Amino acid sequence: MRPNITSLFFFLILSIISFKVSYCTIENNGTNHLCPEIEKQTLVSFKQSLEGTWNHHLSSWNISADVNCCNWEGVACDNITGHVHQLDLQFSDLGGRIDPSLLNLKHLKYLDMRSNRFEGTIPSFIGSLTSLEYLDLSYSGFQGTIPHTIGNLSNLRTLILKGDGYESQLEWLPGLSQLEYLNMNYVNLSRAGNWQQVINTLPSLVELHFVRCGLTFMAPMNNINNNISTSLAILDLSQNNEFRSFAISPGWIFQLSNLTFLDLSSNYFEGPIPNISNTTKLQNVDLSFNRFNSTIPDWLYLCKDLEFVNLRSNSLHGTISNGIANLTSLNTMSLSWNELSGEIPREIANLCKLQSLDLSVNKLNGKISDSFGNMSNCFLGALESLDLSENQFSGHLTDQVLEFKSLKTLNLAFNNLSGTIPINIVKLSSLEDLNLAGNNLTGNLPESVGKLFNLKSLLIEDNKLEGVVSEIHFANLTHLLTFFASGNHFTLNVSSNWTPPFNLFNLGLGLWNLGLGGRFPLWLQSQKDISELDLSSNGISGEVPNWIWDFPFLNLSHNHLHGKIPDIINNQLLCLSSNKFSGPLPRIGSRMTDLDLSNNSFSGDISHFITPNGTYNLQILHLEGNQLTGEIPDCLMQWSSMIVLNLANNNMFGRIPDSIGFLTNMFSLNLQNNKFSGHIPFSLRNCTGLVNVNLAGNKLVGNIPAWIGTRLLHLRFLILRSNKLSGEIPPDICHLNSLQILDLSNNGFSGIIPRCVNNFTAMASTRSLGGQYGGLVYSTYGTGSFGESVSVTTKGRESQYDTILGLVTNIDLSSNNLSGDIPIELTNLVELRSLNLSRNHFTGSIPQSIGDMKQLESLDLSRNTLSGEMPNSFRVMSALNYLNVSYNNLTGRIPESTQIQGFNASNFIGNDGLCGPPLTRNCSSAGGPKKKDDNHYKTSSSSKIEWLYVFVSLGYAVGLSVFCTTLIFKKSWREAYFEFMEEMWNSVYVYFYIKWRKLTRTSV
Repeated sequence: MRPNITSLFFFLILSIISFKVSYCTIENNGTNHLCPEIEKQTLVSFKQSLEGTWNHHLSSWNISADVNCCNWEGVACDNITGHVHQLDLQFSDLGGRIDPSLLNLKHLKYLDMRSNRFEGTIPSFIGSLTSLEYLDLSYSGFQGTIPHTIGNLSNLRTLILKGDGYESQLEWLPGLSQLEYLNMNYVNLSRAGNWQQVINTLPSLVELHFVRCGLTFMAPMNNINNNISTSLAILDLSQNNEFRSFAISPGWIFQLSNLTFLDLSSNYFEGPIPNISNTTKLQNVDLSFNRFNSTIPDWLYLCKDLEFVNLRSNSLHGTISNGIANLTSLNTMSLSWNELSGEIPREIANLCKLQSLDLSVNKLNGKISDSFGNMSNCFLGALESLDLSENQFSGHLTDQVLEFKSLKTLNLAFNNLSGTIPINIVKLSSLEDLNLAGNNLTGNLPESVGKLFNLKSLLIEDNKLEGVVSEIHFANLTHLLTFFASGNHFTLNVSSNWTPPFNLFNLGLGLWNLGLGGRFPLWLQSQKDISELDLSSNGISGEVPNWIWDFPFLNLSHNHLHGKIPDIINNQLLCLSSNKFSGPLPRIGSRMTDLDLSNNSFSGDISHFITPNGTYNLQILHLEGNQLTGEIPDCLMQWSSMIVLNLANNNMFGRIPDSIGFLTNMFSLNLQNNKFSGHIPFSLRNCTGLVNVNLAGNKLVGNIPAWIGTRLLHLRFLILRSNKLSGEIPPDICHLNSLQILDLSNNGFSGIIPRCVNNFTAMASTRSLGGQYGGLVYSTYGTGSFGESVSVTTKGRESQYDTILGLVTNIDLSSNNLSGDIPIELTNLVELRSLNLSRNHFTGSIPQSIGDMKQLESLDLSRNTLSGEMPNSFRVMSALNYLNVSYNNLTGRIPESTQIQGFNASNFIGNDGLCGPPLTRNCSSAGGPKKKDDNHYKTSSSSKIEWLYVFVSLGYAVGLSVFCTTLIFKKSWREAYFEFMEEMWNSVYVYFYIKWRKLTRTSV
């Protein structure tokens, strides 16, 4: 019986427990305990004080429908007491002001009112809800300063106040001693100068988000307490553009030993990344879009838990360490847009969890076929995205590149790859995006490309590929969205009724032979979703069918198209340059941003093209090389978005309108070779971003305005040649330290060359090309770019520069009335490529330091009044391939060098005193007239040699006398010296005696 009684007892206990659980569950569901009457009335009052569509979101807040407010939507009550402890009213479209009666909810712990439409500032009485542990007022409609009473919420653990309508100095933050999570993204904290010290007072803080808050660092915080250094795990300070220098950076960040997430991206940090760090537990680090200029710190390779690394867009240099092998948890790494060099460490090929690797836009090199060495199977199976574009990799695409099993994105564009596209490329069966553009690939496009069933994007433009492309190449590419293959010599061979299996967004077939006798391919009409179409240089002729104009981004340049252009309403980019279009300019719609109609036969004026009441978003307008006439309408304020305006080589006239000053975003202005008159407009000084000002070949009068040198400080190209300008060259122009090309030729300028020309530092520093397009690019699109183009006259020929424009440096002051001597400061411009001072009235001698300009390729000093001898330093100017000093008063022997002797004799005539090759006039039998600089050099050298002998003799005499005096007065030294000499004599005598004896025995 006893066991049965025991069983009954346990059954009774279980029943009681089950009853209690059921009771608690009933209470939990709010079906038993009622919320207190005062709290229910408080919620009703709160509802009645609101505006908006709350009837929908708070429809359950109705006493007649349910007297228990614990059952109302967004309300939660305590399981035991029934007190309201949670209000979740996010995304409820609530408006108006919050009723202070909310203070009756004395047990409220959780309040979420984010994403509503409240008015005014955050009510200060919120700080009296002292039981709150969670508060979120993000994007709730409140504006202005966050009330300091928030600091009274001492129990608060989570505070979220995101929104660009807030501002604060954070003086209230130290009161939140229990705070663990703080998110104030987009709040204006620019006046919180001591924010670092304030954060240091929060010992429990685990997660901090201050994104785009305008933070500044008034001083570094060197000392941090142990609490924050051990508690903070997640830190996001990204997009605070007020950071200026890493010299006063938050060094304490790299002492946070428990930090797992760090985002300092998109700031203005400068200097090196710290070499020492305690943040070895990092899992996510983002330092991208800063100005760090160090190597990758070694401590980064010790963070074995790292999963995400983004150091994109800095100035990091050096190599990638083989210590990367330690990052066994790495999933994503981006080191793009830096200056890293060397080869890719082969240890990367053992990172089994790496899915995305971006090393693009660096200076990495090596053979692409062996960049990763022997790759592990786990690496080959894990990697999904590989971007090595815009580096210096070379070699062929071998089978090693095709071993990746999961690769979806492969970008090898703009390297030095050669050879053919391998037939086995089909092995990359998972491939979705393939970019091989801008290399030196040759051969055909293999038909196996058509078996990459998952391919969405194929970019192979700007190579040396050739051959026939047929329907087979596209047979299975049903997912293809982008196909750019311009800049190759393909021939398209498809049937006239071909229907492609794909529906493209972007298509580039520039330079192809479309095989249609100069007609547009009809199959393009089936591609209804094409946004960008490039059919440039296809040999297409005739008029453009109406359906072609439906493509928003359209490039039909360098064909044989003719006819008139309809009004362009829906296009955003249109390039029709180098065709035979005629008639008046078309009207354009508000969507148009880039328009190039250059080198056609458009005529008429542009008054209808610029309507006073029109709305335009046009950024690039290129109308060069047409037959346009009339004046520029004085309503350019309608084009406030304009960055490039090119009306060159037309027949336009009149004054340049003052409204040009409204184009404050403009980078390039080219009005050359028209008939514009009057002065350079004063309003142009408002266009402070100008890089190119080309007003050559017009009828402009007046002086060069001084404000060009003080306002247009970004100017790189100033071309005013062939006008009627006069006066002196203002010294203010020397402020243009970015200037590469200065052409003031064929005007009426007088006076001297300013001595400050050595301030043109761009002509004294090494030039380089940057980016895949080279030159100066204002706008890029899928198959090309709109870039700067400048015509430069050198060696009597006019040349057009675009892609290598960054390397061109030129000064042309020829055909003016300039006088005085050639300033020696001019020879400091050691990277200048062309200098033309001809047809002026310069006097004096050619500067002796002219040889310092070793990059000079063209030098024209003809038709001046220069005298004296040609400096011998001409001999070291190895880059010089054009030199003209004719018709001056130069004398003496022409410096002897193979290069100078190869110049035409006509470049030296008109100087009665010059002799020697390439002139036929021989110098005297004694070597011709001695050059002043030669004599000076010899005299100076002789003087130096004579003094050398004097000092050497004096030194020898003094040394010998000291030695002899010592021997005379120091007996012990004298004895030792003679003993040493005797031993030396005996040794030498014995040595030679033995040698002599051996020789005599041999001879016997």
